[in-house]
This record gives sequence, structure tokens and C-alpha cells, in this order.
Amino acid sequence: MNYLKQNSFPMREWHVKHMEQTLVRFVKGLSENATRWEIRLNNKYGKIGRVHKRIEYDVKHGVTNKEVFTFLQLIRTESSYHDVRSCEGSMKRLDEIQSYYSQQPQLFNNWNYTVTR
Repeated sequence: MNYLKQNSFPMREWHVKHMEQTLVRFVKGLSENATRWEIRLNNKYGKIGRVHKRIEYDVKHGVTNKEVFTFLQLIRTESSYHDVRSCEGSMKRLDEIQSYYSQQPQLFNNWNYTVTR
């Protein structure tokens, strides 16, 4: 007898890849010869708040905070990401985004004593 297994996060792999691409794009920053269109898009979508919002969207769809933190550590230590780390200001941006995911989210008590995030 085969039972169907519920897939709570059907596009989880896509969201993991999207999180990785978003982090690499943010840490790498703009290239020296970026076009005006790339500069405009970076000004609109390349800020820390927008990046954090995109990653939170991926977390909502199956990516765990541990995976985000692990990937940030991978960017910091893995030799394959040397070109990402070598860009100007990349380590500062990496520290900035890593500060969001270094600690666990605080749990707050509601008025009806349920624990929420």
C-alpha cells in the first residue's frame, strides 16, 4: 500500500538556490563597469533591507536559518568563493548580513501566553 507523502515545501530546492544567489549577489556588490541600469537596480533592490526581506521569503518557503548561516560561513571560508570575497567592501557586507543570522530569533509572549516569533 503506497501512501502519499505531503510535500509542505514543493519548491524548497528552488528557494535554497535563490537564497544562495541572493547572498552571493549582495556580498559581491556591483562591478566597476556596471551599466546605469545595473546601478539603478542595485540602488533599488541591493540594500540590506531588501536582501533580508528576500531571504525571509525563502525561509518562509522551506529554507532554514541554519542553512542561511551555514552558507554565509561557506562564503567566508570556501576557496571557490574567493572571487566573491576579493571584491571591494565584500567582507563588510558579509559581516552586515551575517549579523542578522548569527543569533536565533527572539521569542515573544503574546497577551494570551502563546509564544510567537
